[in-house]
Amino acid sequence: MLRSASLAAVTAPVIDLVFPPRCPLCGDPLARQGGLCVACWGRLAIPGDPACALCQRPLGEEHGDDGHLICAPCLASPPKHEGITAATLYNDASRDLVLAFKHGRRVGLAGLLAQLIVPRLPELDGEWLVVPVPLHRWRLWRRGFNQSALLAARIARVTGQALAVDALVRVKQTPPLGGLNRRARAVALSGAIAASPRWASRLKGTNVLLVDDVMTSGATTDACLRALRKAGAARIRIACFARVLDEALDAADRSGTSLDGTDTGP
Repeated sequence: MLRSASLAAVTAPVIDLVFPPRCPLCGDPLARQGGLCVACWGRLAIPGDPACALCQRPLGEEHGDDGHLICAPCLASPPKHEGITAATLYNDASRDLVLAFKHGRRVGLAGLLAQLIVPRLPELDGEWLVVPVPLHRWRLWRRGFNQSALLAARIARVTGQALAVDALVRVKQTPPLGGLNRRARAVALSGAIAASPRWASRLKGTNVLLVDDVMTSGATTDACLRALRKAGAARIRIACFARVLDEALDAADRSGTSLDGTDTGP
């Protein structure tokens, strides 16, 4: 670790000379690599408090903020996970970062996105497996990488938890999910995700941090949750870079965001 840090310190000036640090959103010069300019930081919408401890849905100020508040929908129909951690709410700025990362093939953005996720995670007590939402092998072949796996690898490294990059597999190819409603997404994902047989013994009774880049309707994560529960996972938390949660954007006084048919699914 020290050797890597020393090497990075030595090579940083050379990298900055060849590739001057610039904001990945607007292109303005930066003091160092791997960040955003002040203006673009301000464009990101960060989930606020008070919010539901399970689904991150915003709650009124009258509820206070003790970190354990549960909203009425979650009380009526408890989710099959222990909470969702989103670094940002899905707006124009986070959308541009995701598109550059996933479809623009700017894989170096994985560090920045993970850097925004990790500080918002609750303390991961004990041992956890960090598991990415899987891609079907044909989509992985076409894209060349799984963006969720890149985020999971960074998160595992920073938190010191084990990475299980292939714990889940897509056994059925699904169509692009952009533009589909929640019901259509659920139908498309039915039976599409399963636990890998080679991880069966490790998943049983373990804690899992499920990682995705964008959480839209929750249909993809629900499919992953079903597979992990079937494999015997004990506790599951969800972590993502951006969360589509319009009521939270309204609460944060952020407007003008829409999915406009973009494929935000895996």
